[in-house]
Amino acid sequence: MGYPESPPGGEVNNIEQVGADAWKTWVEENGGLLLDIREPFEWQQTGVLPDSKLISMGELPASLDQLDQDTPILVVCRTGNRSQHAAAWLDSHGYQAANLAGGVVAVAKIRQNN
Repeated sequence: MGYPESPPGGEVNNIEQVGADAWKTWVEENGGLLLDIREPFEWQQTGVLPDSKLISMGELPASLDQLDQDTPILVVCRTGNRSQHAAAWLDSHGYQAANLAGGVVAVAKIRQNN
């Protein structure tokens, strides 16, 4: 299955951006789900954030039955680009989705600096 296409009309720019220093708080305060859309080889290379649901971007369209439309979703990838598009795609399908800006790379940088 191919990658989901971004919705037309610039909606990708309307997606909420959650900073790498705030993702845990966002998930907790919203009762949300952290959705990691990277490919399996990326999960193996860099690991995953705690309590992430792992559905690669290519599998996302066929996996919507694994997601609850009433649960806010914070989408994450390596640098935040793919997750931005996936969040917009989910939003266009009736899900409340936000993007983890900077992805796992930004989270790793914050962890290194602490």
